[in-house]
Amino acid sequence: MKKTLQIGALTIGAGAPIRVESMLKTRLYETDSCLAQLRQLKDEGCELVRVAFPDLRLKDSLKTLNEYSPLPLMADIHFDPDIAVAAIEAGCPSIRINPGNMGSPERLTHVVELARERGVVIRIGANSGSVNNAQLDAAGGDRGAALALAVSEQMEMLLSRKFTNVIVSAKSTDIAETLRANVLLNKRYGDFPFHVGITESGSGMDGMIKSACGLSRLFAMGIGDTMRVSLSQDPVDEVRAAYSILRALDLRQRGGRLISCPTCGRRQLDVADVVPELRELVAQLPDGFTVAVMGCEVNGPREARHAQLGIAGSPAGLVVFREGEIVARVEKGASVVDALRPYLPKKS
Repeated sequence: MKKTLQIGALTIGAGAPIRVESMLKTRLYETDSCLAQLRQLKDEGCELVRVAFPDLRLKDSLKTLNEYSPLPLMADIHFDPDIAVAAIEAGCPSIRINPGNMGSPERLTHVVELARERGVVIRIGANSGSVNNAQLDAAGGDRGAALALAVSEQMEMLLSRKFTNVIVSAKSTDIAETLRANVLLNKRYGDFPFHVGITESGSGMDGMIKSACGLSRLFAMGIGDTMRVSLSQDPVDEVRAAYSILRALDLRQRGGRLISCPTCGRRQLDVADVVPELRELVAQLPDGFTVAVMGCEVNGPREARHAQLGIAGSPAGLVVFREGEIVARVEKGASVVDALRPYLPKKS
């Protein structure tokens, strides 16, 4: 039975939906900018935000951020156990560390005991750049297995201290390595929540598609309790991409869903022009409510009869349909948004 963890008010693990995570891309000392970005992320549905905490001198900034953040934070720490302690003292409900980089067994124990005392979740993990030659040799040159070994070594450091408030993570920019590592880790630590993603996936369409390919395969195997789409761009785009992936896989819905035909020479409606007009409207609809935009009346209502509401082009103008049944006809030149609006439900 998979464990359930709490990061502030956020439940992760058994019985919880796959949680959407991102990372602040503003400097921690730019408090106002950090808070503005956190509010943007919350509005898009982000549920957990990782924040880089590289310097003890920023402890007060982190404390302020924890006090005013609309979302729970996870402090990202490398190499320095004093910074890990400072993050917990600053009120972070979760931290991300590599237990092997905490200076000494005694210093790691101090971090773990403080986390236990404060109810803090520790996310451990490695990426392909963390794999050393000894791990690669032990795995017989299998980079995915070496990545799993690196994470296992970290995990055992916490379990030997009887600390189980843990999220497991193994990421690579290579999809096959990421899959291999997570499958191996899931066999051993499947009772723990997993954070998943494809690291260094790039930006734009290529980055989103690469992330979608890797994440969809992990989710199909039942691996993944929190996720991040790592993109070299605005973190809001990461959150939007995450929900697009979850919607496409029918794993989670947020707001309405817009479907549209690819169009052909038969079209009576310029679908490509209409879809952008509807995106903001559809986002405000009840979760999972589907709106279809189809280019012609020939296939529109029939192909999209599974949609709760749809619109299609016709020689005379537009037809509005519900679950395949035409409910209104609108003359040419009418606004698609205005034609649909009377039939749209309110988001509860």
